[in-house]
Amino acid sequence: MVVKQNLTVQLDDEVIRRAKALAARRGTSVSAMVAQHIDELTAADERYQRARESALRMMAETREERARLAREEPSDQEPYRWNRDEVYEERLGRYSS
Repeated sequence: MVVKQNLTVQLDDEVIRRAKALAARRGTSVSAMVAQHIDELTAADERYQRARESALRMMAETREERARLAREEPSDQEPYRWNRDEVYEERLGRYSS
């Protein structure tokens, strides 16, 4: 069983009027619309946080792997420095036609 609680929100009179009209057109309540929107916002934020943590973990693993490879195969060469055109070559080529 889901326990629900009330939440008080202060809004301008005009916003309340428009929200009530919208809710009536949609056959729902302002409370239900607010609850749905907050649910969607929090779900999107949770997905973002999971993706962010995953990306940070992958970047850390990549750094660790590069450090391991550098220790195993030390090189006297300077690391290759990419130039802007090389970095964006695929993107630039896609839109040049």
